[in-house]
Amino acid sequence: MKLRTIIFASLLGSFPLFSQAQSVSPVVVCIVDGEETESTDIDNGEAPLEAVFKANPSDMEGLTPTYEWHFRKAGSQSDFLVRYEEETHYRFTESGTFSVVLKVSFPSTEDAEVEPTTIRVVISESKLEFPNAFSPNGDGINDVYKAKEGYKSIVSFHAAIYNRWGQKLFEWSDPAQGWDGKFKGHDVKDGVYFVHVTAKGADGHQYNIRKDVNLLRGYTERNSQ
Repeated sequence: MKLRTIIFASLLGSFPLFSQAQSVSPVVVCIVDGEETESTDIDNGEAPLEAVFKANPSDMEGLTPTYEWHFRKAGSQSDFLVRYEEETHYRFTESGTFSVVLKVSFPSTEDAEVEPTTIRVVISESKLEFPNAFSPNGDGINDVYKAKEGYKSIVSFHAAIYNRWGQKLFEWSDPAQGWDGKFKGHDVKDGVYFVHVTAKGADGHQYNIRKDVNLLRGYTERNSQ
């Protein structure tokens, strides 16, 4: 039986086939909470999540490594994707726990390989809620009607505001955006309006939110005390 030589990242030149220890230090780079993050694991990612996986090889002089990134979702018995670049991109659009295993081998050097390394990516379940009132009076507090803070893993989104006669006043397609209480550049009157939101979460949840919106331009935090 032919033995396969395994090159452990922690060893320092133990194998006669190589003058130094070949190794990789894989990381994932993505945006988490508005900041670019580089890590070996993502514990609370939100879909859609753009991720870049980097092998970060070292001591590969004179060698031609082959890279294999194996993507698998927890509970599955097989990979749903395999990539073969030193650096690869993937967009996570589903919630759940994923393992991304990097395998590095040297086909031209008696089938030697680096010990596989796993990066764990957790995508949170979706969440989306809307308030029933806002006060677009320019005081910097609750001036825009939009999704409540803390929404998560929303992969598609559309919202529209209507008046009591069913006329559409405003619509938007990003949960971070919202309505400033204007129609064609002019302030609308205080009163009750209507919002209709359709969205889809990374966990497959379909949102169909219909509710009244109270526009209270005269309300301020000082008045509430």
